[in-house]
Amino acid sequence: MTAIIQKLKSQPISLYSVYVVVYLSVGFIMNYIGITFEIARFENWWQVVTCYGLYMIPVSVWLLGKPVFRQYAYGLVAMGLLEFSGYALQTSYVYPNNILVEWFGPYTFALVMAMFFAAYFPIGNWVVERIHDRLFPNSY
Repeated sequence: MTAIIQKLKSQPISLYSVYVVVYLSVGFIMNYIGITFEIARFENWWQVVTCYGLYMIPVSVWLLGKPVFRQYAYGLVAMGLLEFSGYALQTSYVYPNNILVEWFGPYTFALVMAMFFAAYFPIGNWVVERIHDRLFPNSY
């Protein structure tokens, strides 16, 4: 646990600023897409901040530098817990008969969502690193 905290504390603030801009932007866009296509949505707008900002950013930073498959595997666990709790606590709403339910069935919806969003960790880390390296080339 101390190694995780140390890794989170050792990153430059510039890296966190890029994560915040990228992840919160993607979070609001994905929530909008979920509402527009009637797939799923957060019950409150601020859940984008808590999920994408306060949950996914620290997990991403912890996974930074790990192999892609490991990032995805750990991300799958992290997103599985998040998806399960969101639907169990009813803080996320699943539109009935949405396209994912039609394709995969009603009992696999949370699994499909977790598998999709787990890819955010390796992809997000790759994108954030590229942006950060261009904006702040000498920050490490």
